[in-house]
Amino acid sequence: MRSRSFYQWLMTQRKPEDADEVQEFANAAFYDTAFPKQSQDFDEVSKYLEENGSYLMSMQIFDEAWRRFLASEEEL
Repeated sequence: MRSRSFYQWLMTQRKPEDADEVQEFANAAFYDTAFPKQSQDFDEVSKYLEENGSYLMSMQIFDEAWRRFLASEEEL
């Protein structure tokens, strides 16, 4: 079991300036009040973003963010 949700990890990636695509995703997700904040499930978050993530320019950005999330969890 992961120690935190994807959203909790994503919020650690927020960066106001000179942000990469994942950091820009994090910045935008911060303002998405309906984001599945407790989810640790790839399919659930992916489906939500496909249906509601108009701020996400490409699902490839989510895929990269998920890879980083999993890598960060392995470090814990």
